[in-house]
Amino acid sequence: MTEPKTPPSTTPEITPLPRSATAPRRRVFVRGLTLDAYIGAYESEQGVTQPIRIDFEADVIEPANPVSDELEDIVCYDEMTRGIKAIIAEGHIKLVETLAERIADLVLSNSMVISVMVRIVKPHAIAEADAAGVEIIRTKR
Repeated sequence: MTEPKTPPSTTPEITPLPRSATAPRRRVFVRGLTLDAYIGAYESEQGVTQPIRIDFEADVIEPANPVSDELEDIVCYDEMTRGIKAIIAEGHIKLVETLAERIADLVLSNSMVISVMVRIVKPHAIAEADAAGVEIIRTKR
C-alpha cells in the first residue's frame, strides 16, 4: 500500500541569509516613487487611476566584499522599482495594504534583504488631509 501524497506547501520558501544577521548592514531605499495606479475599494475609485507615493527601505546584509563595485553584490533599487511597476501594471488592487504586502514580498525575495519597510500614500484619499495610507514592516524569519 502506498502512502498518500502530502499536498505541496503554500508557504513561500525564503532564501537563507548569505551571512550572519550580525554582519555589517546597509539600507537600500526609494522615497517618493510617484505612480498612477488602479487602486481603491470605493465605487468612485473603480476604473480610474489615482496617484500614489511609495517609499521602501530594505535592511541588507552586506556582501563579503562591500566595495566590490559589482552589480551582483547589491540590492538594486532600480530592479525593485521595475518590480513595483510590474505589480501595479497587473491591474486593480482594492487595498493599499494589499499593495504594500506585495511590494514587501518582492523586496524580501532578494536573498540579501533581511527586513523591509513599505509605505503607500494616497495623497488625495481624504480632502482635508495631506495624505492617507499604510506603512508595514516585514522581516525574514
